[in-house]
Amino acid sequence: MNIAYLFPGQGSQTVGMGRDLFDRSPEARALFEKADGALGFSLSKICFEGPEEDLRLTQNTQPALLVVSTAACRTLGRDPVVAAGHSLGEYSALVAAGCLRFEDAVVLVHKRGRYMQDAVPVGVGGMAAVLGVPGDEVARRLGEVRAGIVEIANWNSDDQIVISGEKPAVEEALALIKAPRSVMLPVSAPFHSRLMKPAEEKLAADLDAVAFADPRFPIITNVDARLIRTGAEAREALKRQVSRAVLWTKSMAVMRDLGIDACVECGPGKVLAGLVKRIARGWPKAPVIYNVENWEGAEIARAALFGLL
Repeated sequence: MNIAYLFPGQGSQTVGMGRDLFDRSPEARALFEKADGALGFSLSKICFEGPEEDLRLTQNTQPALLVVSTAACRTLGRDPVVAAGHSLGEYSALVAAGCLRFEDAVVLVHKRGRYMQDAVPVGVGGMAAVLGVPGDEVARRLGEVRAGIVEIANWNSDDQIVISGEKPAVEEALALIKAPRSVMLPVSAPFHSRLMKPAEEKLAADLDAVAFADPRFPIITNVDARLIRTGAEAREALKRQVSRAVLWTKSMAVMRDLGIDACVECGPGKVLAGLVKRIARGWPKAPVIYNVENWEGAEIARAALFGLL
């Protein structure tokens, strides 16, 4: 069976995430303790107890999701054929593949979150989800916007697109697109747009200072939607990822072409599982999907995929 692991990004976090894994898995407990030590504050307390406002801070959200996703993945005990992560989740995928040391990744994504937050003053930027309009049509309408910078940030599925940029430009874009459904997202910065260039440049220096090994299994990168097999490719993809769109629909097409039979979402929530279901409607055979965000989910996935109870 060809199995793929998927790792969620920002927006999947919830207070209490990872607590069950921490309580039931010594390895998960050790990961939380390593993260707390690497960061110099109790990330585990923020994960388990909140408050939600602290967990929502980008510099906390990103390492918190990485820790929970890594803990969830390690309960499976087996490598997949391929992996992909949505935005921040690409770091989790690289940790799972042995490309990045866990402690290095925790510190990197903490800095990444801080740089992204600092790149644009709060209130200047915005993001919105556009539902029910093909991506090509969204892109065409964005070309008509005159109020400022607005770009496609996430190609999540054929009819679910996220746009990002200066808030007035995002609002003008929504008026032009006239989608059946659209919503401004509760985020504090215009992620995956050219406004993130200052964050990208700062992060590049940190990425150059960290060792990247060749991954044990290939990773599909957000920025190019292609398979990479070396640590050098992984580093360069992460450098470009911050200010460019997440090509999730094309990334899933790579999985289709690989003949993936099952996808496991490692981490909190079911956002990626939902996207795979939407995207795979047109596939010859849709993959079976499992969610591992707690110990019960891990047991179900292990038994179904590997015959391990």
